[in-house]
Amino acid sequence: MTTKPLSVQHIEEASRTIDPVFRDTAQFSDEVLSRELGRDIVVKVETLNPIRSFKGRGAGYFIQQVPAGHHVVCASAGNFGQAIAYAGRQRDVPVRVYAATNANPMKVERMRLLGADVVQVGDDFDAAKDAARAYVAEGDGRLFVEDGKEPRISEGAGSIAVELAPLDLDVVLVPVGNGALITGIARWLKEHSPRTRVVGVCAAGAPAMVLSWRGETERLSAATAQTMADGIAVRVPIPEAVDWMRADVDDMLLVDEEHIMTALRMVRDTLGLLLEPAAVVGIAALLQHSVPSGATATILTGSNFSADLFAG
Repeated sequence: MTTKPLSVQHIEEASRTIDPVFRDTAQFSDEVLSRELGRDIVVKVETLNPIRSFKGRGAGYFIQQVPAGHHVVCASAGNFGQAIAYAGRQRDVPVRVYAATNANPMKVERMRLLGADVVQVGDDFDAAKDAARAYVAEGDGRLFVEDGKEPRISEGAGSIAVELAPLDLDVVLVPVGNGALITGIARWLKEHSPRTRVVGVCAAGAPAMVLSWRGETERLSAATAQTMADGIAVRVPIPEAVDWMRADVDDMLLVDEEHIMTALRMVRDTLGLLLEPAAVVGIAALLQHSVPSGATATILTGSNFSADLFAG
């Protein structure tokens, strides 16, 4: 591993210092959902907060250390941008977010409502990220933060693992986009519960992070990001995140669109939750793959779905 490891101490600090509205989220087992899946499954619900996703944890921890007089620039499919905008507004830090031209309109609107200056450019998330970097290079006082690369974002997200620890889990299924969530969770669990298997889940239509983790770099140039799960539609992996994943993540799985949609409907009908596709890929993995048995949990990461997702 060539990248400096994430700090377990920072993860624990984040679990105490981030905005309480994002902490100590509900985690429980539902008998009907468990019966449908054929195993007991604990869900950790990260959607009942002002931005409807887990991203407020890492964004809040990062914004705590932004120098005075700077403004923060990022790229986002929506949830990360909302989180940075929310945290920036709390601390009077200006925020500019770059998003793709085809980004989820509801997510774009919410970023603007939270005070972000949103610029839509490029055909996908990674093109928007290139535009954000170019803007930062043009002037002083512009601080670019990349989800999956910035340690404090991952360390803040890792506070979820601190809350899961009392469950004594055998398996944790984690949605993987840029990798900030799984790297933080895996780092803390491998320090405190090394027997727990940390399994990442990506959409089959956006396999780049799985290919990188497996070392199949020759296939990356052909990787696409075409999936209903826009929150994890990553085409260009972040090397630091891949390093952290290789150090601590036990396995990576791909799930297809059919199983993602089945999982969405299953969670809707059993838990009464309307979630975005990226949030349920852990459930989809249980439907599509043979996951090792034992006490299992997954994180329901967000509920910023498009208006037509459940049409019909």
